[in-house]
Amino acid sequence: MLVFWIVLGAVLATVIALNFLPGEKKVQTRISELYFIHDPQFLRSMSHLLGPPLVPGNRAQELINGDEIFPPMLAAIRAARKTITFETYIYWSGEIGKEFAEALAERARAGVKVHVLVDWAGSVKMEDDLLELMKDGGVEILKYHPLHWYHLARMNNRTHRKLLVVDGHIGFTGGVGIADTWLGHAQDDNHWRDSHFRVEGPVVAHMQAAFLDNWMKTSGAVLHGEDYFPALEPVGEHYAQVFKSSSSEGSESVRLMYLLSIAAARETVYIANAYFVPDDLSVETLTRALRRDVKVRILVPGRHTDSGLARRASRARWGALLVAGAEIYEYQPTMFHCKLMIVDDVWVSVGSTNFDSRSFRLNDEANLNIYDHAFAARQIAIFEDDLRKARRVDYDAWKRRPWREKLLEHGSALFRSQV
Repeated sequence: MLVFWIVLGAVLATVIALNFLPGEKKVQTRISELYFIHDPQFLRSMSHLLGPPLVPGNRAQELINGDEIFPPMLAAIRAARKTITFETYIYWSGEIGKEFAEALAERARAGVKVHVLVDWAGSVKMEDDLLELMKDGGVEILKYHPLHWYHLARMNNRTHRKLLVVDGHIGFTGGVGIADTWLGHAQDDNHWRDSHFRVEGPVVAHMQAAFLDNWMKTSGAVLHGEDYFPALEPVGEHYAQVFKSSSSEGSESVRLMYLLSIAAARETVYIANAYFVPDDLSVETLTRALRRDVKVRILVPGRHTDSGLARRASRARWGALLVAGAEIYEYQPTMFHCKLMIVDDVWVSVGSTNFDSRSFRLNDEANLNIYDHAFAARQIAIFEDDLRKARRVDYDAWKRRPWREKLLEHGSALFRSQV
């Protein structure tokens, strides 16, 4: 009997250990600087390497904080006539969670086909009454990778995507989850700073395809036809693409996008991210940009954070960047949850992806890339407004931080593949 328990324990330990090991080879060699952002080869490379090509004729509108984000999302849901597809990581019970559930259920009762996919881990604070409210209304709601003993190896793979598509015509993506934390206008440390984007045009079909990827994996059903993929006419001037990544596909597309974009920078790289924990190659790529006289500015959360582990792991990685001349800022008023990169006043990437190994290699992610000067100019203005509410990190002060902080930070950095 003792032998049985020893063998069982060994098997379980092996399964758990394998769960924390990446399953594929990651990009390890330096990305060569073969072209700049304004070279047509950059867009060709992004189109071929990341998946769907950039398509013209799109329009994206930034939405700042909950007061601007939730009303248009709910208005689009309430105006739906044929289909709603919605995938999110965080969905918690509360005021906004109930409002979304009621709106989705009402549309389902009206005959709209409503499909909702929430992550099992991200929805642990969703109470059963919200699930029942939606199911009773006719919403088809599923949880991504629920806990099962026979699927332990996939428990570390979560869907972090944030996609809402209505009638195949209007899409929303960005950093926001469905929780009261995102209500308001970042007015205090109980209300987070975040951005979301309302999208129209041919690129909405990319968003729909990204949703259907995980819907098919979870339900086994294929959603297709005109109700999901209508003909989409040009509505704006933006060249755009939505691309997805997933550890189950052995993909490093999100990390590759960041590395290629930084390597192609000639003037500026602006990164705003809630969880900035760069790996060695990312640090090297950023420092090489700095040696080319590219201005690198990085905005991260300050003391208001929902993950002390991630913040400490981040701070442990700043030394080489600060020495090379990067400007790092910590946002002061509240938790900063944005995910944004702007390169050379024309290339913008927004969506669900954090700048860390979890997003790069473990989570399912989806990002919206836009190549447009006017759109980039608006995002730069917002970025600079956020910088005015942030404190720049001084290298000498960073070096002089107490030894206990250094010890905790370097200890946290050992787990950077998981934060």
